[in-house]
Amino acid sequence: MRSILRLVSLALLCCLMARPALAVPAPMSKSELLSKSDLVALVRLLAVTCTGVTKDARTGEDLPSYSATAELIEVIKGDEMKGGEVNITFHAIPKGILGPWTVYYYPGEMVWTHLVGKDGTYTTTWWNGRGNVIEKAAITELPTEPGETVSLRRTRLEHPAEPLTAKP
Repeated sequence: MRSILRLVSLALLCCLMARPALAVPAPMSKSELLSKSDLVALVRLLAVTCTGVTKDARTGEDLPSYSATAELIEVIKGDEMKGGEVNITFHAIPKGILGPWTVYYYPGEMVWTHLVGKDGTYTTTWWNGRGNVIEKAAITELPTEPGETVSLRRTRLEHPAEPLTAKP
C-alpha cells in the first residue's frame, strides 16, 4: 500500500511541476528550402550594421536587430545578379531560450544561404537555411549600438594614371 501511495504522490508531483516545453521547429528539407526561398546563393558578408535595439518583454534583455550587406558570389535561384549586393536582416534572441531561432551572419564569412524577400532585402528562409560555411568570419563580434557597423576593409585595384606601354 505504501509503494502505491509513493507512486501516486510522485506522479502528482511530476504533473504539478510540468511546464510547457519550448522546442525548435523541425528543419526544412533541402528541396523544401529550395522551393520556399526567393534567393539561394553563395554570399560573402561585407558588413553588419546594428539597426536598432529592443528590450525583451520577458527577460528585459536588450536585443539588437541587424542588417548585413552581402556580395553575391554564386546565384542558384533568384532574380539577383552574381556580383551584386543584397541586405540580409536578422535579430538577436534572448539567451538561454530554446525554441525561438535566429541565424547570424558575420563579416568575412562566405556561406551558402536560402533567403526570402525581394528588391535586395532578405531574411533567412528557415533556421536551417544558412548552409555550409566556405570561409570563416573575419569578425565574430557584432555591434550592439544602433548605427554602429563592423565591416571588412575593402580595397580596390585602380588603373595607373599613365597607361602601360610595352617596351620594344
